[in-house]
Amino acid sequence: MYAINYRDSRPIYEQIMDELRKLIISGVFAPDEKLPSVRELAQQLAINPNTIQRAYMQLEQEGYIYTVVGRGNYVTDRSEWQKGYQSIARQELDDALVKAKSSGLSLEVVLAMAKSCYAKDNVTASPGDPGNLANNAVSTAKEDGQHD
Repeated sequence: MYAINYRDSRPIYEQIMDELRKLIISGVFAPDEKLPSVRELAQQLAINPNTIQRAYMQLEQEGYIYTVVGRGNYVTDRSEWQKGYQSIARQELDDALVKAKSSGLSLEVVLAMAKSCYAKDNVTASPGDPGNLANNAVSTAKEDGQHD
């Protein structure tokens, strides 16, 4: 369920946070569902419990989870963290659009990429695979008679 890459330059607690965020956002963990205990997850991943505790504390600060003393950590309701998540997504999208524009990508290609991302039948490109998404969008734009 959790993928820790020891060759990744990011700290392990950040990798755990990213994995848990993905699971929460995708709905694998439902609102008010109990997360694995710090000790249980540390044993499962064979890492120090303090690393798990740090990830949980950070996720709680970000609003993804809440702690019930003596009972464990639980997923917050989507509406609690979605506003913050959307704010971060908007900022990242704005940064990406500035980079796309300065790199010479046309508006048509950027719009094709966005349409490809939002398309329901977009099976070949996943949100975590921007290269695949860009390739699909460029080919879509070219098929529509648009050029770079």
